[in-house]
Amino acid sequence: MKSISGKKFARILEGKGWILVRINGSHRVYMKTDNPARISLPIHGNEDLKAGLLKHFMKVAGISENEL
Repeated sequence: MKSISGKKFARILEGKGWILVRINGSHRVYMKTDNPARISLPIHGNEDLKAGLLKHFMKVAGISENEL
């Protein structure tokens, strides 16, 4: 699986229609009107997201690995 940073994944989420609701410390919280889930995305500089966390966010957001 390709690893990406939290900043890059945030841009992908925003491109898919997710809206930044709030920023709480180093986490950005995203929501989508037609999806009841929330994504609390950790952004620690250019540090890559862990593989399991990235896979979970991709599943919740409906993003395939090809879209990374």
